[in-house]
Formats: sequence, structure tokens, C-alpha cells
Amino acid sequence: MRRLVLAIAVLLLGSALAQTTLETVRSRGSLVCGVNSAGLAGFTNINADGSYSGFDVDFCRAIAAAVLGDSQAVTFRGLSAQERFTALQTGEIDVLIRNTTWTTNRDTALGFNFAPTTFYDGQGFMARANSGIAEIDDLDGTTICVQSGTTTELNLADVMAANDIEYTPLVFNEQAQIIAAYEEGSCDAWTTDKSGLVSELTKLATPADHAILEATISKEPLGPGVRHGDDQWFDIVKWVVYVTFAAEEYGISSANVDQEFIENEDPNVQRLLGVDPEKVLEFGLEANAFLNVIKQVGNYAEIYERNLGESTPTYIPRGLNESYVNGGLHYAPPIR
Repeated sequence: MRRLVLAIAVLLLGSALAQTTLETVRSRGSLVCGVNSAGLAGFTNINADGSYSGFDVDFCRAIAAAVLGDSQAVTFRGLSAQERFTALQTGEIDVLIRNTTWTTNRDTALGFNFAPTTFYDGQGFMARANSGIAEIDDLDGTTICVQSGTTTELNLADVMAANDIEYTPLVFNEQAQIIAAYEEGSCDAWTTDKSGLVSELTKLATPADHAILEATISKEPLGPGVRHGDDQWFDIVKWVVYVTFAAEEYGISSANVDQEFIENEDPNVQRLLGVDPEKVLEFGLEANAFLNVIKQVGNYAEIYERNLGESTPTYIPRGLNESYVNGGLHYAPPIR
């Protein structure tokens, strides 16, 4: 009995002493961010020198800027589609920002909380431009490459069944395997998020020989995910994303944020930048946390244009990813 009581006491003590995610990140001195292990052009670029850049990578850096005051204080953990959820559940990573769709199952059974959507996407198809495949119905009788362990695989099955289309799925674990199979003609088409198709199109031997179909067969809201059970960390990750939205709305960028901090008399801006520090301090962060996000990484428009804008190889028109003031879906609640 004494041993049982002692064991229970040890467990309770361990639970009481367990660090929050914020404390863990601060004591470690870096944020561990789960990203795409294979890379995804425009979203997760693995550069020749081993450094990381891209749209998803910038949101990792934004969280580090808020929590640690240093956008470079990030350890990137490359994860496959199959590895990503276990890595988050077990605490191997602090946040998952790996072109991951927010779904009911991931919100509930898998035990995750999703921050605001950073990229509104949808699933599409790519085929050879001379294949005669232009619409969903044209895929009848074809072989379609798809990645396992993804919503993509499930969506494909649902849409084909709903439209009574016969097809043969060719399933692979890794995106690189899909691209190789598609290039060598093992499948007539392949399917993934349209952003992924745009990204991978740039890697094909002759991009002009291929076309992305107009059809979109799903909703794919992509954004950061964290574990259930740490509301403070969820609040921080969630509001770092909102800060990038709000900064764009108020016209605050990395180029003018210092001047706005000094001169702007709008109470909303003062709370955002920590001039009036109370609302930022409520997160358990330093007063300049959100100022650091904008100063070191930028507002949402800067992040988007840097990685997916018109001057990049992976240009994707903003569409639904515009601020609500421009007819898009990005909208930040008030900092109050």
C-alpha cells in the first residue's frame, strides 16, 4: 500500500511540475516546428545550405519572434504526412505547420487544436496538356496517383464514387514517389491540394507539357496545429496568426512598424504593438511580442508576396486569402 501511495504521489508531483509548452520553448531557447520533410516549393523550401524558407516556415518564425524575440530561433523538424500527427501528439514538436488540413477528426479524435487558417486551398488534378483530360468526367478509366495518409486520398474516393467514375488509384507514401510515377507515365493524372500542384509543377522536366484542371473537389483550410491541453499555447499560436492579419488591415508592415509604434494614436494599434501593453502581457508574453512578429517577419501580405506572390516561381493569386477588406476570408478579432 505504501508503495502504491508513493507511486501516486510521484505521478501527481510530476504532473504538477510539468512545464507548459511556453515554458518548455523558453527553457530550450528555440521553437521546434514540424514542416514538410520533402519540401514544398513556396511553402517549405529546403535551401542548398540547409536553411529553410517559405510561407509555412515564416509562420514558424513568427511564433518564435513572439515567444523568444528572435524569428531565427527555430528548429525545423521535417515530417512526412504519416509522421506529422504522432510527432505532435508525443511532444516531439511544439507546433505543426505542414500544409495540413483542419478536419473534424483531427480536431477531436487526434486531439489537436487548429489556429486560424493561413491558406485556403482546395484539391485539384494535374494531367498532361495533350491527354484530353480537362474535366472530372474525363478521368473515367484512368489511373490516378495519390498520397496515402492524407485527406487527398479520402476526397478522391468520395468524389469519384459520387460521380460514378471508375478509376485506379496508385498510392504512394511520399510526394516525390508520386511525381516520379507521374513523370514516367505510370498514372494518367495526380491529385493533391492545388497549391501543391502549383508548387510541384515547377519541378517537372517540362512544366508547359502539363496542366492543372479547373475543377476543385474539396475545401482544404491549411494552418498551424497544436496539441489539446495547453490553452495558453493555443492562444499564443492563434493570435500570432491573427496579428499578421490585423497588421495588414491597419497598413502596418516590417518597413513602417517602428514609426507606427511611435506615432500611431489608434488604441487598436497601440494594443497590437504593445504601446498599451496590457493585452499582450495577458498571453504571458513580453509587451513587444507582436511588434517583433511584424518587425522580424512582416504582416500577412508581406509573407504571402515573399513566398507566393507574382514575382515568385510559385505564384498563386490570393483569392480567398485576401483580407476581408478586399473580399477575402482573413479577419482578425479585436485585440481588446
